[in-house]
Amino acid sequence: MKKLVILDSETVTKGDVSLDCVTSLCESRVYGYTPDDEIADKIGDADAVICNKCPITREVFEKCPNLKYVGLFATGYNNVDIAAANEYGAAVCNVPGYSTMAVAQHTFAFILNHFNKTAEYAATVARGDWVNYKLFSYFYIPVTELSGLTMGIVGYGEIGKRTAEIARAFGMNVITHTRSPQKVTDGTRTCTLPQLLSEADIVSLHCPLTGDNEKMINSETLAMMKPTAVLINTARGGLVDEQALADALNSGKIAAACLDVLANEPMREDCPLRYAKNCTITPHIAWAPKETRIRLLKEVAENLESWLRGEPKNKVN
Repeated sequence: MKKLVILDSETVTKGDVSLDCVTSLCESRVYGYTPDDEIADKIGDADAVICNKCPITREVFEKCPNLKYVGLFATGYNNVDIAAANEYGAAVCNVPGYSTMAVAQHTFAFILNHFNKTAEYAATVARGDWVNYKLFSYFYIPVTELSGLTMGIVGYGEIGKRTAEIARAFGMNVITHTRSPQKVTDGTRTCTLPQLLSEADIVSLHCPLTGDNEKMINSETLAMMKPTAVLINTARGGLVDEQALADALNSGKIAAACLDVLANEPMREDCPLRYAKNCTITPHIAWAPKETRIRLLKEVAENLESWLRGEPKNKVN
Protein backbone atom coordinates (compact mmCIF):
# COMPACT_ATOMS: atom_id res chain seq x y z
CA MET A 1 0.00 0.00 0.00
CA LYS A 2 1.25 3.48 -0.89
CA LYS A 3 2.24 5.87 1.88
CA LEU A 4 0.35 9.16 2.21
CA VAL A 5 1.01 12.21 4.38
CA ILE A 6 -1.55 14.96 4.97
CA LEU A 7 0.27 18.08 6.15
CA ASP A 8 -2.43 20.55 7.18
CA SER A 9 -5.72 18.79 7.88
CA GLU A 10 -6.93 21.63 10.12
CA THR A 11 -7.33 23.80 7.02
CA VAL A 12 -10.24 21.60 5.92
CA THR A 13 -11.66 20.08 9.10
CA LYS A 14 -11.80 20.70 12.82
CA GLY A 15 -13.41 17.29 13.28
CA ASP A 16 -16.73 18.24 11.71
CA VAL A 17 -15.83 16.63 8.37
CA SER A 18 -14.25 13.18 8.12
CA LEU A 19 -11.00 12.48 6.29
CA ASP A 20 -11.73 8.75 6.09
CA CYS A 21 -12.58 8.84 2.39
CA VAL A 22 -8.97 9.93 1.78
CA THR A 23 -6.97 8.21 4.51
CA SER A 24 -8.55 4.80 3.84
CA LEU A 25 -6.91 4.69 0.41
CA CYS A 26 -3.31 4.57 1.68
CA GLU A 27 -1.16 3.98 4.71
CA SER A 28 -1.73 7.47 6.06
CA ARG A 29 -0.21 9.91 8.53
CA VAL A 30 -2.19 13.06 9.30
CA TYR A 31 -0.83 16.31 10.72
CA GLY A 32 -3.13 19.16 11.63
CA TYR A 33 -0.48 21.79 10.94
CA THR A 34 3.05 21.69 9.55
CA PRO A 35 5.55 24.57 9.75
CA ASP A 36 7.40 25.16 6.49
CA ASP A 37 10.72 23.94 7.87
CA GLU A 38 9.20 20.56 8.85
CA ILE A 39 7.48 19.72 5.56
CA ALA A 40 10.22 17.52 4.08
CA ASP A 41 10.79 15.68 7.35
CA LYS A 42 7.10 14.90 7.76
CA ILE A 43 6.75 13.69 4.18
CA GLY A 44 9.85 11.51 4.58
CA ASP A 45 9.62 8.39 2.39
CA ALA A 46 5.94 8.86 1.54
CA ASP A 47 4.73 8.33 -2.02
CA ALA A 48 2.02 10.98 -1.82
CA VAL A 49 1.28 14.20 0.01
CA ILE A 50 -1.93 16.18 0.29
CA CYS A 51 -1.96 19.75 1.56
CA ASN A 52 -3.71 23.05 1.20
CA LYS A 53 -1.17 25.86 1.46
CA CYS A 54 2.08 24.16 2.55
CA PRO A 55 4.83 25.07 0.04
CA ILE A 56 6.01 22.00 -1.86
CA THR A 57 9.29 23.38 -3.14
CA ARG A 58 12.20 22.03 -5.16
CA GLU A 59 13.99 21.36 -1.89
CA VAL A 60 11.07 19.18 -0.74
CA PHE A 61 11.25 17.09 -3.91
CA GLU A 62 15.03 16.79 -3.52
CA LYS A 63 14.71 15.56 0.07
CA CYS A 64 11.73 13.27 -0.64
CA PRO A 65 12.69 11.19 -3.70
CA ASN A 66 9.72 8.81 -3.29
CA LEU A 67 7.23 11.67 -3.64
CA LYS A 68 5.27 11.12 -6.86
CA TYR A 69 1.90 12.68 -6.04
CA VAL A 70 0.94 16.11 -4.70
CA GLY A 71 -2.77 16.48 -4.03
CA LEU A 72 -4.32 19.78 -3.08
CA PHE A 73 -7.20 20.67 -0.80
CA ALA A 74 -7.68 23.63 -3.14
CA THR A 75 -8.11 24.87 -6.67
CA GLY A 76 -5.03 27.10 -6.60
CA TYR A 77 -1.63 25.42 -6.84
CA ASN A 78 0.80 28.34 -6.66
CA ASN A 79 2.28 26.77 -3.51
CA VAL A 80 3.74 23.91 -5.59
CA ASP A 81 6.91 24.22 -7.66
CA ILE A 82 5.45 22.81 -10.86
CA ALA A 83 8.77 22.77 -12.72
CA ALA A 84 10.36 20.72 -9.95
CA ALA A 85 7.35 18.38 -9.84
CA ASN A 86 7.79 17.75 -13.56
CA GLU A 87 11.50 17.07 -13.17
CA TYR A 88 10.89 14.58 -10.36
CA GLY A 89 7.98 12.89 -12.11
CA ALA A 90 5.33 13.90 -9.60
CA ALA A 91 1.69 14.43 -10.54
CA VAL A 92 0.08 17.58 -9.11
CA CYS A 93 -3.70 17.39 -8.85
CA ASN A 94 -6.07 20.14 -7.75
CA VAL A 95 -9.83 20.35 -7.23
CA PRO A 96 -11.44 22.81 -9.66
CA GLY A 97 -14.95 24.10 -9.22
CA TYR A 98 -15.78 22.73 -5.76
CA SER A 99 -16.23 26.18 -4.17
CA THR A 100 -18.11 27.97 -6.96
CA MET A 101 -21.40 28.38 -5.09
CA ALA A 102 -19.78 29.27 -1.77
CA VAL A 103 -17.42 31.92 -3.13
CA ALA A 104 -20.15 33.58 -5.20
CA GLN A 105 -22.34 33.59 -2.09
CA HIS A 106 -19.59 35.20 -0.01
CA THR A 107 -19.07 37.82 -2.71
CA PHE A 108 -22.69 38.86 -2.37
CA ALA A 109 -22.55 38.71 1.41
CA PHE A 110 -19.94 41.46 1.09
CA ILE A 111 -21.99 43.37 -1.48
CA LEU A 112 -25.25 43.25 0.45
CA ASN A 113 -23.61 44.18 3.74
CA HIS A 114 -21.94 47.17 2.09
CA PHE A 115 -24.90 48.54 0.14
CA ASN A 116 -27.60 47.72 2.74
CA LYS A 117 -25.40 48.72 5.71
CA THR A 118 -26.73 45.67 7.55
CA ALA A 119 -24.03 45.48 10.21
CA GLU A 120 -24.03 49.24 10.75
CA TYR A 121 -27.78 49.44 11.30
CA ALA A 122 -27.73 46.38 13.56
CA ALA A 123 -25.10 48.15 15.66
CA THR A 124 -27.32 51.25 16.00
CA VAL A 125 -30.20 49.09 17.24
CA ALA A 126 -27.92 47.30 19.72
CA ARG A 127 -26.81 50.61 21.23
CA GLY A 128 -30.42 51.76 21.70
CA ASP A 129 -31.04 54.12 18.80
CA TRP A 130 -34.33 52.46 17.79
CA VAL A 131 -35.58 52.23 21.36
CA ASN A 132 -35.06 55.95 21.70
CA TYR A 133 -36.38 57.03 18.29
CA LYS A 134 -39.77 58.73 17.99
CA LEU A 135 -40.76 57.32 14.57
CA PHE A 136 -41.16 53.76 13.30
CA SER A 137 -37.99 53.94 11.19
CA TYR A 138 -34.77 55.87 10.75
CA PHE A 139 -32.42 55.82 7.78
CA TYR A 140 -29.61 58.24 8.44
CA ILE A 141 -27.04 55.81 6.98
CA PRO A 142 -27.58 55.85 3.19
CA VAL A 143 -28.45 52.52 1.53
CA THR A 144 -28.39 51.74 -2.19
CA GLU A 145 -30.32 49.50 -4.58
CA LEU A 146 -28.17 47.09 -6.57
CA SER A 147 -30.47 47.26 -9.58
CA GLY A 148 -28.88 49.38 -12.28
CA LEU A 149 -25.35 49.26 -10.85
CA THR A 150 -22.52 47.88 -12.96
CA MET A 151 -20.70 44.79 -11.75
CA GLY A 152 -17.20 44.37 -13.18
CA ILE A 153 -15.94 40.79 -12.92
CA VAL A 154 -12.24 40.16 -13.45
CA GLY A 155 -11.87 36.54 -14.48
CA TYR A 156 -14.78 34.63 -16.00
CA GLY A 157 -14.33 31.04 -14.94
CA GLU A 158 -16.98 29.10 -13.05
CA ILE A 159 -17.00 31.45 -10.04
CA GLY A 160 -17.05 34.55 -12.21
CA LYS A 161 -19.97 33.16 -14.24
CA ARG A 162 -21.95 32.25 -11.13
CA THR A 163 -21.31 35.70 -9.67
CA ALA A 164 -22.58 37.23 -12.91
CA GLU A 165 -25.78 35.16 -12.74
CA ILE A 166 -26.50 36.41 -9.23
CA ALA A 167 -25.71 40.00 -10.24
CA ARG A 168 -28.16 39.81 -13.12
CA ALA A 169 -30.82 38.41 -10.77
CA PHE A 170 -30.46 41.67 -8.81
CA GLY A 171 -30.90 43.69 -12.00
CA MET A 172 -27.26 44.68 -12.29
CA ASN A 173 -25.34 45.29 -15.49
CA VAL A 174 -22.40 42.90 -15.85
CA ILE A 175 -19.13 43.41 -17.69
CA THR A 176 -16.02 41.26 -17.57
CA HIS A 177 -12.31 41.31 -18.26
CA THR A 178 -10.92 37.85 -18.98
CA ARG A 179 -7.87 36.35 -20.65
CA SER A 180 -10.23 34.16 -22.71
CA PRO A 181 -12.91 36.52 -24.06
CA GLN A 182 -13.74 34.02 -26.83
CA LYS A 183 -15.12 31.68 -24.14
CA VAL A 184 -17.69 34.22 -22.93
CA THR A 185 -20.82 32.97 -24.66
CA ASP A 186 -23.61 34.19 -22.37
CA GLY A 187 -23.83 37.70 -23.80
CA THR A 188 -21.74 39.38 -21.11
CA ARG A 189 -19.78 42.31 -22.53
CA THR A 190 -16.02 41.82 -22.41
CA CYS A 191 -13.67 44.77 -22.14
CA THR A 192 -10.15 45.80 -21.24
CA LEU A 193 -9.17 46.12 -17.61
CA PRO A 194 -9.01 49.95 -17.77
CA GLN A 195 -12.51 50.03 -19.28
CA LEU A 196 -13.86 47.75 -16.58
CA LEU A 197 -12.26 49.72 -13.76
CA SER A 198 -13.56 53.04 -15.05
CA GLU A 199 -17.15 51.81 -15.58
CA ALA A 200 -17.79 49.44 -12.68
CA ASP A 201 -19.52 50.34 -9.44
CA ILE A 202 -18.28 47.04 -8.02
CA VAL A 203 -15.02 45.40 -9.13
CA SER A 204 -14.86 41.74 -8.10
CA LEU A 205 -11.73 39.63 -8.61
CA HIS A 206 -12.25 35.99 -9.61
CA CYS A 207 -9.03 35.09 -11.42
CA PRO A 208 -6.08 32.88 -10.47
CA LEU A 209 -2.82 34.50 -9.34
CA THR A 210 -0.10 34.29 -12.00
CA GLY A 211 3.22 35.96 -12.65
CA ASP A 212 1.48 38.23 -15.13
CA ASN A 213 -1.25 39.60 -12.87
CA GLU A 214 0.46 39.90 -9.50
CA LYS A 215 -0.50 43.28 -7.97
CA MET A 216 -2.77 44.06 -10.91
CA ILE A 217 -4.70 46.26 -8.50
CA ASN A 218 -2.14 48.95 -7.73
CA SER A 219 -1.90 52.72 -7.46
CA GLU A 220 -2.21 53.13 -11.23
CA THR A 221 -5.24 50.87 -11.67
CA LEU A 222 -6.94 52.08 -8.50
CA ALA A 223 -6.78 55.61 -9.92
CA MET A 224 -8.95 54.40 -12.81
CA MET A 225 -11.82 53.44 -10.50
CA LYS A 226 -14.78 55.60 -9.53
CA PRO A 227 -14.52 57.29 -6.11
CA THR A 228 -17.80 55.52 -5.25
CA ALA A 229 -16.55 52.09 -6.35
CA VAL A 230 -16.11 49.02 -4.18
CA LEU A 231 -13.32 46.47 -4.67
CA ILE A 232 -13.99 42.84 -3.73
CA ASN A 233 -11.32 40.16 -3.63
CA THR A 234 -12.25 36.55 -2.91
CA ALA A 235 -9.55 35.17 -5.23
CA ARG A 236 -5.91 35.61 -4.16
CA GLY A 237 -4.35 38.31 -2.01
CA GLY A 238 -1.36 38.68 -4.32
CA LEU A 239 -3.59 40.26 -6.97
CA VAL A 240 -3.61 43.45 -4.89
CA ASP A 241 -0.87 45.88 -3.87
CA GLU A 242 -2.02 46.18 -0.28
CA GLN A 243 -0.22 49.43 0.52
CA ALA A 244 -1.65 51.07 -2.59
CA LEU A 245 -5.15 49.89 -1.67
CA ALA A 246 -4.78 51.15 1.90
CA ASP A 247 -3.66 54.53 0.58
CA ALA A 248 -6.63 54.67 -1.82
CA LEU A 249 -9.09 53.83 0.96
CA ASN A 250 -7.60 56.23 3.48
CA SER A 251 -7.58 59.08 0.96
CA GLY A 252 -11.08 58.37 -0.36
CA LYS A 253 -9.98 57.51 -3.90
CA ILE A 254 -12.36 54.54 -3.77
CA ALA A 255 -15.28 54.02 -1.42
CA ALA A 256 -14.58 50.62 0.12
CA ALA A 257 -12.88 47.25 -0.14
CA CYS A 258 -14.15 43.82 0.94
CA LEU A 259 -11.45 41.17 1.14
CA ASP A 260 -11.43 37.49 2.00
CA VAL A 261 -7.78 37.00 1.05
CA LEU A 262 -4.48 38.74 1.77
CA ALA A 263 -0.98 38.53 0.34
CA ASN A 264 0.25 36.95 3.58
CA GLU A 265 -2.00 34.59 5.49
CA PRO A 266 -2.55 34.57 8.40
CA MET A 267 -2.70 38.37 8.50
CA ARG A 268 0.49 39.98 9.76
CA GLU A 269 0.43 42.64 12.45
CA ASP A 270 1.90 45.15 10.02
CA CYS A 271 -0.58 44.46 7.20
CA PRO A 272 -1.33 47.92 5.74
CA LEU A 273 -5.01 47.04 5.37
CA ARG A 274 -5.52 46.11 9.02
CA TYR A 275 -6.70 49.58 10.02
CA ALA A 276 -7.56 51.01 6.60
CA LYS A 277 -10.79 52.99 6.30
CA ASN A 278 -13.91 51.27 4.96
CA CYS A 279 -12.13 47.93 4.64
CA THR A 280 -14.00 44.74 5.54
CA ILE A 281 -11.78 41.67 5.90
CA THR A 282 -12.80 38.06 6.54
CA PRO A 283 -10.21 35.30 7.23
CA HIS A 284 -10.26 33.37 3.91
CA ILE A 285 -13.59 31.70 4.64
CA ALA A 286 -15.46 32.04 1.34
CA TRP A 287 -14.75 28.38 0.59
CA ALA A 288 -15.47 27.13 4.12
CA PRO A 289 -19.15 26.04 4.37
CA LYS A 290 -19.39 22.46 5.61
CA GLU A 291 -21.18 21.38 2.45
CA THR A 292 -18.36 22.83 0.36
CA ARG A 293 -15.67 21.05 2.35
CA ILE A 294 -17.50 17.71 2.11
CA ARG A 295 -17.57 18.17 -1.67
CA LEU A 296 -13.87 19.07 -1.62
CA LEU A 297 -12.81 15.98 0.33
CA LYS A 298 -14.85 13.70 -1.92
CA GLU A 299 -13.05 15.10 -4.97
CA VAL A 300 -9.64 14.95 -3.24
CA ALA A 301 -10.30 11.26 -2.58
CA GLU A 302 -11.32 10.71 -6.22
CA ASN A 303 -8.12 12.42 -7.40
CA LEU A 304 -5.98 10.20 -5.18
CA GLU A 305 -7.84 7.05 -6.17
CA SER A 306 -7.42 7.90 -9.85
CA TRP A 307 -3.67 8.38 -9.40
CA LEU A 308 -3.39 5.07 -7.57
CA ARG A 309 -5.01 3.43 -10.62
CA GLY A 310 -2.45 5.09 -12.87
CA GLU A 311 -5.00 7.50 -14.35
CA PRO A 312 -4.39 10.91 -12.70
CA LYS A 313 -7.43 13.17 -12.62
CA ASN A 314 -7.34 17.00 -12.52
CA LYS A 315 -3.60 16.93 -13.16
CA VAL A 316 -2.24 20.46 -13.64
CA ASN A 317 1.28 19.56 -14.81
